[in-house]
Amino acid sequence: MQYRTLGRTGVQVSSLALGAMNFGEIGRTTQDEATAIVDAALEGGINIIDTADMYSGGESEEMVGKAIAGRRDDIVLATKASMPMGDERNHQGSSRRWLVTELDNSLRRLGVDHVDLYQIHRWDPSTSDEETLSALTDLQRAGKIRYFGSSTFPAYRLVQAQWAAREYHLSRYVTEQPSYSILQRGIETHVLPVTEQYGLGVLVWSPLASGWLSGAIREGREITTSRSAFLPERFDTAIPSNRARLDAVERLAEVADEAGLTMIQLALGFVTAHPAVTSALIGPRTPDHLHAQLAAADTVLSADVLDAIDAIVAPGTDLAAHEKYDTPPALLDPSLRRR
Repeated sequence: MQYRTLGRTGVQVSSLALGAMNFGEIGRTTQDEATAIVDAALEGGINIIDTADMYSGGESEEMVGKAIAGRRDDIVLATKASMPMGDERNHQGSSRRWLVTELDNSLRRLGVDHVDLYQIHRWDPSTSDEETLSALTDLQRAGKIRYFGSSTFPAYRLVQAQWAAREYHLSRYVTEQPSYSILQRGIETHVLPVTEQYGLGVLVWSPLASGWLSGAIREGREITTSRSAFLPERFDTAIPSNRARLDAVERLAEVADEAGLTMIQLALGFVTAHPAVTSALIGPRTPDHLHAQLAAADTVLSADVLDAIDAIVAPGTDLAAHEKYDTPPALLDPSLRRR
């Protein structure tokens, strides 16, 4: 396992991080399986675990808390907030009112008195940066969080938040958590240059592109991954963007074979090769999935392999741009671009 400094914090984290989104109802992972995954991850050198309040309605945090009981100080523990937690309109977002309340809920579910990294799960356009950063700064000073970061923020919002922290003399985001894979490289154009400029740690999610790069999806095979069961439109190869992904996967498989690598090693080795990336979040549903991904922990891709990948999916290119989560709201809602 490789270790890197998380932004400018001085905290050392593993180049692979354990994502707990599949713990609980979402991934149908039981407590015993979750504990076995955490045990194996720690044994394999992973020292950072990432979850969120909304994963299976809080169940993921509860399962992580039970799995790490008695060894919390050996783990960099991260969670997130701002996504809806029920139907109540104020049980979401990044207002002071909600963040103060929901952090206490997360700490209770996790069974800890603080988290190392508290992240705003999505940018909340209805709340000012000053409001959010002020609340996070107070929670940090109270000792309930050590650092805070953002997740899937557009590049211009990252810049704005850094300016607001300086303008109002508040603590700043020290990390960003964007989606990044060989098939979705758009953040190379805008987000990663900003994170490098401000010295942010970067924890990338979906490095296996929702299973497209796991080795399980190939031409001529029926797609039966768990993700395809509840998001079938993302795997329908009659859709042009999905056809483009499958074509790219076939060419990438040839590159992996020639290099003596699995598709998982190729995919994880690619994202962790970028100098702006600190860690790649892996989200195994079973211990077997984890072991297949841990095999990529020490993968270092040669320049020839990286060049071959660039020839298949050009730098800065998203093969499924419509699936991006950092699109400015006005591009999605016509009313926001009409007078």
